[in-house]
Amino acid sequence: MKIGAHVSTAGGAHKAIDNALAIGAECIQIFASSPRAWAFKPQKPEAIEGFRARSAETGVGPAFLHGSYLVNLGGDEELVGKSIGSLTAHMNAATELGAKGVIFHSGSNKGKGFDAVLDQAVAAMTQVLANTSQDTWLIIENSAGAGNHIGATFEEIGRMIAALESRESGHSERVRVCIDTQHTFAAGYDITSPGGLAAAMDLFDSAIGLDRLAAVHANDSKTELGSGKDRHENIGHGSIGEEGFANIMAHPAFANVPFMLEVPGIEGNGPDVPNIDALKAIRAATDTKVSG
Repeated sequence: MKIGAHVSTAGGAHKAIDNALAIGAECIQIFASSPRAWAFKPQKPEAIEGFRARSAETGVGPAFLHGSYLVNLGGDEELVGKSIGSLTAHMNAATELGAKGVIFHSGSNKGKGFDAVLDQAVAAMTQVLANTSQDTWLIIENSAGAGNHIGATFEEIGRMIAALESRESGHSERVRVCIDTQHTFAAGYDITSPGGLAAAMDLFDSAIGLDRLAAVHANDSKTELGSGKDRHENIGHGSIGEEGFANIMAHPAFANVPFMLEVPGIEGNGPDVPNIDALKAIRAATDTKVSG
């Protein structure tokens, strides 16, 4: 289990590796372009070369890209079209950088209900997958549940993947899932208790398949269980707590899955050394218990 974080690419993607090293991150997530704009800024050749070289030199990886926050597979035709374009550009950038894939939020059904937008969401993902590298994953992140979010439950994500498989396009094998601990907790899965976590992961396995679990966004929660609100907190400072993360990290489903922080940071500057160290200490304690 590697522990890392979302890090800045200010000055070019190649700068991300050194930013990761500065906080002790072992794997990373980055934005390839502004997450709040449709316009996509391609990576410069020197940034791509530098990113790949520094990653190989330092062993920092795997790397993941996070898609634009504007993506919404449940929107109108124009919005879905823009979302397809954005995801395709991000997937191509991931391929250039040697990243595993693109983690993205599916968006909102705008009050129409999941069933009403399922087909268009699957059609959009099919188009993205058909026009991008076979080596690059499209990674669905589970949502916290508020605002008619698509993919708040493992069953919804599983239905999206099953619908992709039914198209027999051969692309569904490239679809993976990222579990956000805060979103999962806010969506009502009590992952802080051994019984609750076991039930949640059994459901994940039956609805999606543990083989599709690609990454974890490791975030504590400012809000209570089942709040439906997306509110990240520093590790050990929220409702999940250090004991909750010890419970999560001890589960065999996460043994070889990278954990990446998206926390506010102790000083409000994003993932930092204290949060990395907190997760590493929990990992070390968990490893000791398992080996003992």
